[in-house]
Amino acid sequence: MLTDTPVRLGVQLKPQHVTYPQLRDAVRHLEDLGVDILFNWDHFFPLSGDPDGLHFESWTMLGAWAEQTERVEFGALVNCNSYRNADLQADMARTIDHISARGGEGRFIFGTGSGWFERDYDEYGYEFGTPGTRLDDLAQGLARIEARWAVLNPAPTRKIPVMIGGGGEQKTLRLVARHADIWHSFVRPDGLAHKLDVIERWAEKEGRDTSGLVISNELERRDESVADALYDGGTRMFTLGFGGPDYDYDLVQSWLRWRDAKNGVGRR
Repeated sequence: MLTDTPVRLGVQLKPQHVTYPQLRDAVRHLEDLGVDILFNWDHFFPLSGDPDGLHFESWTMLGAWAEQTERVEFGALVNCNSYRNADLQADMARTIDHISARGGEGRFIFGTGSGWFERDYDEYGYEFGTPGTRLDDLAQGLARIEARWAVLNPAPTRKIPVMIGGGGEQKTLRLVARHADIWHSFVRPDGLAHKLDVIERWAEKEGRDTSGLVISNELERRDESVADALYDGGTRMFTLGFGGPDYDYDLVQSWLRWRDAKNGVGRR
């Protein structure tokens, strides 16, 4: 697994209980602070608080972020494969990749997963199925997405990084071994080595080299001792769930200082 790269901090702006101008301002401020990546999530209703509160859709927001931002990478943490045709997902990702390019490569990260929030499915008319059928659909979708990227004109500006979220050992981690550039999870430090061993064993069966896989994990409601242990286990991308409208930018700055200390960089 890739451990010789700098630590990066991604902030997941929760697209709930805020107005879009508040989200837009938060994007601008977080980029100015120096975060590396911005994420939203791909749902249609709030995941906490008032279940019928304010909420915004993921992909249209990502298109706006592609135009608004200049430096940060960005994406969904994570896209739901069930909600859109796989070839359409590939085309949307390629287009956002181009929108975000500033005379060079794009900055879009294609984070994806199989879906889990039943209300989304029920109210928007998607078949919920079972965890197994949704994972099977994700496996088929990822193959179609990669095939579509190979024939789109124009092609993506770079190999769009694929981030897969989840920790299931029989299906999800096999998909990580087969497709992912980034693996994201909420696995605790004491469970990380086992999960990485599972990925490596699947990678051997898939005939794929995963030595460049970036390990990602979550910081929300965790302290530096946990982050240190995740770092020692090989994690190099850290995400922070971040809700408004009363955004706590001091919290982000504290994690930026931690990131910079790990990278041997002074921060004022």
